[in-house]
Amino acid sequence: MNEIEKALLSDVSLDEPWGLVESFSTFKREHPADVDRGMEEVVSRLRNHGVEVTVHQPNLYLSIPGQARIEANGKTFRAKPPAYSLDARNGLEGELVYIGANQADDIDTIFDKKLDPTRDVRSLIEGKIVISEGFASPGMIAQFEELGAIGVIGINPGVDIHWGICTTVWGTPDLDDLPRKPNVVSVAVSNPDGQELIEIAKAGGTIKMFTEMEEGWFRSKLPEVFIRGSKEPEKYVLLHGHLDSWDVGVGDNATGDATLMEVARVLWKNRDKLDRSVRIAWWPGHSTGRYAGSTWFADEFAIDLEENCVAQVNCDSPGCRWATEFLNLSRMSETDAFIAKAIEDVAGKPTFGERPHRAGDYSFNNIGISSYFMLSSTMTEAMREEKGYYAVGGCGGNIAWHTENDTLEIADKDILLRDIKLYALAVFRNANAEVLPFDWRETTREFLATIGTYQQRAGDRFDLGPSKSAAEDLHAALETFYGGVSSGAVSPGDANAVIQDLARILVPINFTREARFRHDPALTVPPLPTISVATELDHHTNGTEGFALTQLTRGQNRLVSALRQAKRQVERLNPA
Repeated sequence: MNEIEKALLSDVSLDEPWGLVESFSTFKREHPADVDRGMEEVVSRLRNHGVEVTVHQPNLYLSIPGQARIEANGKTFRAKPPAYSLDARNGLEGELVYIGANQADDIDTIFDKKLDPTRDVRSLIEGKIVISEGFASPGMIAQFEELGAIGVIGINPGVDIHWGICTTVWGTPDLDDLPRKPNVVSVAVSNPDGQELIEIAKAGGTIKMFTEMEEGWFRSKLPEVFIRGSKEPEKYVLLHGHLDSWDVGVGDNATGDATLMEVARVLWKNRDKLDRSVRIAWWPGHSTGRYAGSTWFADEFAIDLEENCVAQVNCDSPGCRWATEFLNLSRMSETDAFIAKAIEDVAGKPTFGERPHRAGDYSFNNIGISSYFMLSSTMTEAMREEKGYYAVGGCGGNIAWHTENDTLEIADKDILLRDIKLYALAVFRNANAEVLPFDWRETTREFLATIGTYQQRAGDRFDLGPSKSAAEDLHAALETFYGGVSSGAVSPGDANAVIQDLARILVPINFTREARFRHDPALTVPPLPTISVATELDHHTNGTEGFALTQLTRGQNRLVSALRQAKRQVERLNPA
């Protein structure tokens, strides 16, 4: 760490951020009016330090849950409806059927589909209310709705009920998305109540579900700080996180909002030391609009983001109690060494990175932007097991996530200070790196490993040789390119243009199925998704294998074309 970086981190203080966390711990930020109150406080605190803030006011389509309950056998069961459940304040009555499923054991399975695709349960589900293990999540609700359910009950893993959202639509729907907007009544219940309801289902009983929902268009405040760099002011790092939360949401995401605010204050104070710019934003509509705020921003500034954004950095759930480690840390492969060095320098900890999930305001994949961080530090697996915790999607692993228990005690001052410094250092280094600190050779290594796994699964039914050859050729070109960067044969300006252009090609081919500037559903996207059907050929033995192979052919064509396009970009600058 150089002297400028040390001086920058010495400016980081808990005075303002902890004040914000304490304030946010006193009021809920679910309804847009309450979210606006939180936005106004962030803006006021920043302006008190002379920071210039622009407040956008997008019109977002949101779903705000109210009360819910289940009535059965003369008893009332407590429940919470997820955002985008249908309103059923007059009650939905029906036969209850239990369809067993495994509880989620990581963030992907929290949000993904629940049933094995070979399992035929339509005849059991159609026209009935389904109860099953899991959070009332997009994959679960969509799958049971597709199978004909009129209502869905998710049995949460413990005694608490977690708030959530059940639409697969990412952000405000457009006309093409509208058919995927949920059309069933959904709720979540605690595990003890779920077990009792399972017995009612096994006895062939009926139940009545009640939900109160408010759905529609809401004008929402969205603050943005643009800190202009001195050398390449048009280029910027985008740092962001959500401000709306469930209940008071201290660990998810008051601590993140405080982190963004303090990084904005410190970088503004030191803006004369920035080479590139830094853009910082607080999102509304994360919880009640499936990332509606960040999606609006991605849509509204799409062309500017495409031309000028060098990286996007998400900040969710930093500074939580017991969150000492950096495990399962979201990052794209090309950023791995860069963030590992920042974490080592700030925290003295190793980094265990993983592929970013289809979650957490990663609303920029279809534009093609290198990305790192989502959920922040977390507790160890050993501590989670010791406490009997199950997998959740935030709060540093604390199961207070998305419940009324996510209160001030979830935040930890020392860990928050460390995590703020980490975000500040990573963003500052990214903005000031002479050559953008992303190594695309790590990405091509990832591609080759993925292709190898897919080929093994496909066996002799399909040849992924063209994909492998194209990835190997790109990797070889990248070796020459980075050698030229190191030797000075390729100038920093030229290198940065190529590194950014590669993101526009390789991020979409690895993280999206939809066309650029559209948004994939809020469901897991496998690596290199255009050829991922190679892993599913065993399921296509009932006359559909030919269709699957046709899809693989088309997907491989798209992948090979992208890899060759990337290779041409690299070879433009490779030394002769």
